[in-house]
Amino acid sequence: MKKQMRVAMYYSNKDVRLEKMPVPEIGTDEILMKIQASGICGSDVMEWYRCEKVPLVLGHEVSGTVEKVGADVVKFKVGDKIVASHHVPCNTCDYCHHGDHTACKSLQGGTNFYPGGFAEYVRLPAINVDRGVYHIPEPVNFEEATFAEPLACVLRGQKKMNIQHGASVFIIGVGISGLLHVSLARAMGAGKIIAADISEYRNDMAMRFGADLSLFSDKDLVKNLIKANDGKKAKNVIVCTGALPAIEAALEVVDKGGTVLFFAPTGEGQTLPFSINDVFWKKEVTLMTTYAGAPADHIAALELIRAGSVPVEDMITHRYGLGDAQKGFDLVAGGGDSVKVIILPQK
Repeated sequence: MKKQMRVAMYYSNKDVRLEKMPVPEIGTDEILMKIQASGICGSDVMEWYRCEKVPLVLGHEVSGTVEKVGADVVKFKVGDKIVASHHVPCNTCDYCHHGDHTACKSLQGGTNFYPGGFAEYVRLPAINVDRGVYHIPEPVNFEEATFAEPLACVLRGQKKMNIQHGASVFIIGVGISGLLHVSLARAMGAGKIIAADISEYRNDMAMRFGADLSLFSDKDLVKNLIKANDGKKAKNVIVCTGALPAIEAALEVVDKGGTVLFFAPTGEGQTLPFSINDVFWKKEVTLMTTYAGAPADHIAALELIRAGSVPVEDMITHRYGLGDAQKGFDLVAGGGDSVKVIILPQK
């Protein structure tokens, strides 16, 4: 009989069950990873995105140790402390050749590890082992290392925006992604950073992690953001919520020649009508999105964590074992007083 492991099986945000399944077998060019920590991402609670795929084991912000290596694996050995990215580029398509690795078909769902990060063990396929597994540098711990993937996504977004040193930044929505944007913008030398959210708790957290001011997001948000920025609009606006009022506000508060980064997805099927003349022609505004992070972004994110430039460990507010994963999903899906929730599969 095959060795069994525990997993947190996802059926819905309100139905996450502790179940057992066989420990994955690995091939000659694969790795079996023993997961020590796994972060719950906001995308993990997007039910509309998951409903046709359930039941499944979620979790992609993982760190742990090498439990077993295939005979052909040379870069890693048993016992190595590693962090793994779940999606990796092919490095051969036109997108990859032009530096658009996150548009690569392979990265956008063509690769994944099995069964998912909310499990005691996970199989890392050959392509992930080749270009999506990284040694954890000292003194970074397992919990800190789980931030490599979300911070890589944030880093890629800000690189695409090309935020100039000393430029103002508005960040609307300061859940974990927004807080990472706040902290990274501060570390990279942005000017005035003004955050906004509907949660007083998250606004307080934004101040803790580097915002100069954090405002309550209400009907007066546009007016208050501009007032807080000495009567000026912002050259850089980052939207970390899918709420349409926040998106509409971002289009109003961005300055001429500025950039809006839509970092968070909206609800299923939502669209946004706006005046092309007012937003593009008259203001010469750039609207952009970003999806995931490339391998180079993961490496850079790990270095930022190692250097303490982004204090990710302080963002962890809750830790649960696999048996209590439902509590973690309740917190993240409910949008309550939490920032980062970590699942510890070995507990």
